[in-house]
Amino acid sequence: MEAKAIARYVRVSPRKARIVVDLIRGKSVPQAREILQFTNRGAAEIVEKTLNSAVANAEHLHHVRPETLVVKTAFADEGPTLKRIRPRAKGSASRIRKRTSHITIIVAPREEA
Repeated sequence: MEAKAIARYVRVSPRKARIVVDLIRGKSVPQAREILQFTNRGAAEIVEKTLNSAVANAEHLHHVRPETLVVKTAFADEGPTLKRIRPRAKGSASRIRKRTSHITIIVAPREEA
């Protein structure tokens, strides 16, 4: 009885998102929400939205109370990279890579996780 939420094409690099996602993996949902609320990183807001979506999916589909849920799996995969050009000296150019990520969170009841 798992519930899953995926945030796709999020404009944060996967490396930065993984730092936040690693903080909540294996924690209970109330504890994970508290950690994300006080984490001073830009990706924390996006991860919290994804967590809330996964919890809402569990409530709606499986009629489970949020207090009994645990973050079973959480990971941030790499999405497509937006390539931009920045002018440099002597008429040359350098590439700027604006990375995106796909954040996936799976929650499950405590005994199942």
